[in-house]
Amino acid sequence: MKVSDAMTSQVSTAAPTDSIRHVAQVMAHIDSGVVPVVEDGKVIGLVTDRDIVLRVVAEGRSFDSPISDAMSVGEVLSVKEDDVLADATAKMSSNQVRRLVVLNDAGALTGILSLGDVAKDYGAKQVGKTLEDISAETGAAPH
Repeated sequence: MKVSDAMTSQVSTAAPTDSIRHVAQVMAHIDSGVVPVVEDGKVIGLVTDRDIVLRVVAEGRSFDSPISDAMSVGEVLSVKEDDVLADATAKMSSNQVRRLVVLNDAGALTGILSLGDVAKDYGAKQVGKTLEDISAETGAAPH
């Protein structure tokens, strides 16, 4: 099975200048805990509901600040549409993440692959193993 067979292809994105409030409203509207931040057609970061809580609410920042103030910085982990799904879950495990950005050959965003997508299309056993691997090194309880 390929990543494209399991990924969520309807992805809402944000620009780095969009307000934190706007992105939180998008998350509420689409019922998702993550929004990729895209600039000039390339994913430059991700922002999660957890990022907003820890970097905005907990620090008392303004919700009118740009989302770039709250997004996770650093390498955005990705896979290609044609990658094998088992390889993608191995990448999730080894990097201790619950979702990956999916790109086409040109590097443009085409979707997101989450553990939920994997569970729906690949099976609970694989998700359990992946989640166990993600949580193992940090000692974190699965969410």
